Formats: sequence, structure tokens, C-alpha cells
Amino acid sequence: MKEAIDNKELILAIEELEKEKGINKEYLLESIEAALLTAYKRNFDSQENVKVIIDDKTGASHIYSVKEIVKTPEDSTLQISLKDAKKINKSLEVGDTVDIELAPKNFGRIAAQTAKQVIIQKIREAEREVIYTEYNDRKGEIVSGIIQKADRNLVVIDLGKLEGVMPLKEQMPTENYKVNNKLKAYVLSVEKGTRGAPQVLISRSSVELVRKLFEFEIPEIYEGLIEIKSVSRDAGYRSKVAVYSPNENIDPVGSCVGQKGVRIQNIINELSGEKIDVIEWNEDPSIFISSALLPAQVMAVDIKDEENFAQVIVPDDQLSLAIGKAGQNARLAAKLTGWKIDIKSETQFREILMNANSEEEETVEE
Repeated sequence: MKEAIDNKELILAIEELEKEKGINKEYLLESIEAALLTAYKRNFDSQENVKVIIDDKTGASHIYSVKEIVKTPEDSTLQISLKDAKKINKSLEVGDTVDIELAPKNFGRIAAQTAKQVIIQKIREAEREVIYTEYNDRKGEIVSGIIQKADRNLVVIDLGKLEGVMPLKEQMPTENYKVNNKLKAYVLSVEKGTRGAPQVLISRSSVELVRKLFEFEIPEIYEGLIEIKSVSRDAGYRSKVAVYSPNENIDPVGSCVGQKGVRIQNIINELSGEKIDVIEWNEDPSIFISSALLPAQVMAVDIKDEENFAQVIVPDDQLSLAIGKAGQNARLAAKLTGWKIDIKSETQFREILMNANSEEEETVEE
């Protein structure tokens, strides 16, 4: 009589896992069968063509040597004679295969250990998959956590079920991260790590963090009454946010700033004091570019559509303000509007015109 590993508890455990963890019963049985096959070959140094089948009702594990039926066997581990095959089943013919059940000694113990290991592994994989799906669905959102590790190159925050990782390029250069401090960050991506554990890449420097904070802090944006058209950012120092409302009764800039600046101040505080310019978007690029260069005052904007280029003229005393420190204001305005912007003072522009006129006069005289 062949030895079979009868384990109804195994089936009950698998069925329970299917209910609780959502791990497919068939998938689990196939995984255990594959692991038992590997365990058999490793423990018994078998060169046979072997297959393992688990009875999905009783949990009994059966091991079979699969042999090809030939007239004259050359390899007894892989082949069987037609004569011997007919003793098993009279309907078998040359070219068919026959399953011969094996009864390896002590395999019951090996099978039980292997099944347990596979189940533990699959439970871990299922839990990781649930966590991965949960956080993958949160990609593009803001998460909160406690800083576990903070050094110059990497900040790690505890998100509860897993860790969020923030490399140097995603950190704000103006912030000093300390262990045990609470932190909000934007989820850039969720990847499956080399060991299967999900890895969450987070950011404090992304422009999307500013956009999400506006959605969180300003109900009109969340409800769709005000739209964020574009955001440009020099993380830690300054952001510009262009907003618009199709409803003439809604002041998009005023709604974002809030009474006495309360709403915008909450966002500034969350960004550790980063300055924020809220600008009303306008479909007229001249008006939009003028607004984007605030706090500087603009005298005129000359648009060249074919080149996506704007020549901006500002009063002499506004030139440094329009350009900003290290060109920050002009650079952020260009990113916000999507236009190439060249800023000239009134005096500079007059000199350019005078030189152009002089060159024209010289050409005429010649």
C-alpha cells in the first residue's frame, strides 16, 4: 500500500487563508506542490521525472514517477516497457506515459515542514501585496509619519505598515530633519523591493506637494470651484501658484489667501516658511505674465507667439525685483506661464530702441 500524507488540517488552513487573506486556494496548492517537488528531488537525489499532486479535499500528497512507455527501456528512471505498463493499465500503448506512485521513507515529515514553510511565505507575500496595493493607490497623495532616520543623504519615515524613503534630491534644502519629528510628504512612487517588501518614495521638494496642500487647505479647490492651472517652485524658498475660477462671483486669489491670510499661512507653515505667490491665471498671456512677475510691477509685455517669447518692460526701480535673487522670480514666472521671458528696464529698452534707430539711419545714409 502506497504512503500518502493525509492532512485535512492543511486544507482547512488553506481555505481559512483564502477567506481571511484572499490567497487563492488553487494557487496555494500549486505552490505547495512545486515546493514538495523540489524538496523530494533535493532530499532523495532523484533523477526521475516526478510530479506531486495534493488532493484538494483531503490534503493527501501523492508523489508520482512519470515514465514514458517504450518497447525496450534504455533508462529505467524515465522509461518503462510496454509489458510492465500493461500490468498497470491494459489500455496503455507505446508513446503514452504512466504515473507510478512512490512511497519515499520519511517524506511525510518533509512534506509537512515544506507545506508550513510555503504557507508562511505566501502569507507574507499576500500581506506585502495588500500593503503595496494600499500605498500604490495613495501615489500622488500626502502621507504623514514619524522620522525614524535622518542623515544628509536619506530620511526615512515610519508610515505605520512600512517606511517612506526620501533621498537627498527630494528633501527641502532649508529644512533640518530630526528623528521623532512628525513629517508630511508627497508620495512619488511605490515600488516592490528586492525582497518583496514595498518601498515608498516620498518628496518634500515636489511641486505636487504644494498643489496637494492647496487642495487640502482650500475647500473651493477640492470642490472644483477653483482650479490650479500651474505651479512652479524653488523648494524651500518660493513657489508661484496660478489659480482660476470660471465663476465670476469667486475671487480665486482671495479664496486661497483666506481672511487675514490664514489659509495661505497654514500652507506656508507646513512648508517651513517657504514664500508663496498666488496669481490669478488669465488666458491673455500678457496679463498672465505680468501677474506671474509679481511682486514686481510691469509696464508692458510684447508677445511673440511663434517663438513663445515675451519681452517684458519694467520701471528701472523694479528690475532687480522682477528678476529676483539669482534670477529666481523670472525663472519661476517662466515655468509658471510656459513662456520664455526676457526682462528689460525702461532705460535699457530705450537704449535698445535708440541704438536700433541709429543703425537704421546709418543704413539709409549709406
